[in-house]
Amino acid sequence: MYKWDIFLAPYKQAVEELKIKLKGMRSQFELDSNPSPIEFVTGRVKPIASILDKAKHKEIPLDQLEREMQDIAGLRMMCQFVDDIHTVVNLLRNRNDFEIVEERDYISHKKTSGYRSYHVVIRYPVQTIHGEKKILAEIQIRTLAMNFWATIEHSLNYKYKGAFPIDIKTRLQRAAEAAFSLDEEMSIIRGEIQEAQVFFTRNKELKNEEKG
Repeated sequence: MYKWDIFLAPYKQAVEELKIKLKGMRSQFELDSNPSPIEFVTGRVKPIASILDKAKHKEIPLDQLEREMQDIAGLRMMCQFVDDIHTVVNLLRNRNDFEIVEERDYISHKKTSGYRSYHVVIRYPVQTIHGEKKILAEIQIRTLAMNFWATIEHSLNYKYKGAFPIDIKTRLQRAAEAAFSLDEEMSIIRGEIQEAQVFFTRNKELKNEEKG
């Protein structure tokens, strides 16, 4: 009987710690009164059923999961603008609390499906009562539009088990291009958007002060 609770414990700990650390990056920008390149951060440990499905598909033996499966612990960092993704990646490269072992740029080199995102695989040291344990975790950095598309594609992938009907596949590819066009348009008016957001936030704070 595989002891999943024991196996997954350090991954769960890593996700919780990394969420706090990565959210802290956003807070530091706010303290400096600078627009944050990070919109929000989420994290999860891959469900056991998904681990087993992927292990079977990739032909990974259970005793090799730690070494060969990089996304058992997964974090997502959402950005408003495409340029922010590269800013966030550079911030991750400059950290010394984990080691980057691999980067995959699916923005400059999108997948044939239309998928876009930037993946950073890290080796993160988890402190346990039995000593330090280094585990692999994957951080995905993407825009909100990229995330919306990826979430829909992921759901459809489960429905069709990867074998998309031609019309669905074509529409997904069109949707991916539409999402990227939206990102490009938003990047062009980035300055206007950020000024408006600052104006809105200040007005809201002033109104709250008046009520208080």
